[in-house]
Amino acid sequence: MERTAMLDEVDEGWLNRRYYGGDLPPEAERFLHLAAASYADADAAQRYLARAAELAPGHRLVDLGHYKFHFYKANLDTALMYGERMLGHAMAAIGLNHTDWRTVGRDHAPFAGLEPAPRLFLFALTAVGYLLLRLGRLAEGREALNKVRELDPKDRFGTARLLAVADRHEAGPEDDDA
Repeated sequence: MERTAMLDEVDEGWLNRRYYGGDLPPEAERFLHLAAASYADADAAQRYLARAAELAPGHRLVDLGHYKFHFYKANLDTALMYGERMLGHAMAAIGLNHTDWRTVGRDHAPFAGLEPAPRLFLFALTAVGYLLLRLGRLAEGREALNKVRELDPKDRFGTARLLAVADRHEAGPEDDDA
């Protein structure tokens, strides 16, 4: 297995830990840890992510690893693709067998609670909405964030703040001379 100088400082116990609850194959989880430890070396990190995907194709945690990597590297189009995959995983987790998040209502899951599946759905849809805004797809981003606001009236996911930023962006620069 390839190692970089950064990885020489990583403890084997940390690389071998079972953090994700046991449904991800151990070797795939190890590659996700290696990708995280290699974040500064984008090529190496992507190789580790690819190996994790080979070992656990389509697994939500592998897709989450890809999402995080591309989001933090500002590869927004690719992050959006993985964000949409996460949204599909989240919809399956709340018992929906389709991918149209627009049809999700309060009766589909306890969105106000702390259960992991509904929270994953709200997180993934917030992420998708944010990325759409960042990519200049404002109407689509607003639609996604408004759906989160509908399901999360206490705004635990901060969509009101994101929508306010979109409002300011659309309004354009303020004219200080007026």
